[in-house]
Amino acid sequence: MSITLAEALAELAALEDPKARAINERHGDAHGVNLTKMRGLAKRIGTDPDLARELWASGDVAGQLLGILVAKPRELGADDLDRMVRETRSSKAHDWLVAYLVKKSPHAEELRTRWIDDPDPDARAAAWSLTSARVAKRPEGLDLDGLLERIERELAHAPSREQWAMNETLAYIGIHHPALRDRAIEIGERLQVLADYPVPPNCTSPFAPLWIAEMVRRQG
Repeated sequence: MSITLAEALAELAALEDPKARAINERHGDAHGVNLTKMRGLAKRIGTDPDLARELWASGDVAGQLLGILVAKPRELGADDLDRMVRETRSSKAHDWLVAYLVKKSPHAEELRTRWIDDPDPDARAAAWSLTSARVAKRPEGLDLDGLLERIERELAHAPSREQWAMNETLAYIGIHHPALRDRAIEIGERLQVLADYPVPPNCTSPFAPLWIAEMVRRQG
């Protein structure tokens, strides 16, 4: 389906729900579009790299989310993705950008190492998300002990988005690397990061010791 930028933004505007926007804005996302309906629109459009770039450049949060869904990861260079991660002001757009584009990019490892010590906390958050993926699926070459030492030093005082991603790395080390599990749990217990995070019934807590225990139980 061929669609112009103006037509795409108009379709998104028609899907806007003021109540949903109010809820989303409290979580750092200035849009009110139901994500299931947005995915349906993306499916109708199909992959469209040119439109994806236009949607991202629009600065509209819903437009950027739709742009991520219709983008082609391999057509974005490392510098494109670097610029995009610094431009996002939306929690959801940041998460989707990393999950749907950066992690699928041939430049993922280059960007992980570029961002891990970046002055921008959002870039560091992206690096920690990429590190979690490597911890779980391709840990060869990672200094897991060194990662735990850095997490131990920095987790408690990290900015919220970076803290969340760093905490994920801590949990993944404990889940996927039994030799380091006790240390990961001990760090989590001592720092108490996300220990009081509200969790709906039947959902797993993001508090690393509980998260590790539940995932290991499921593996067992």
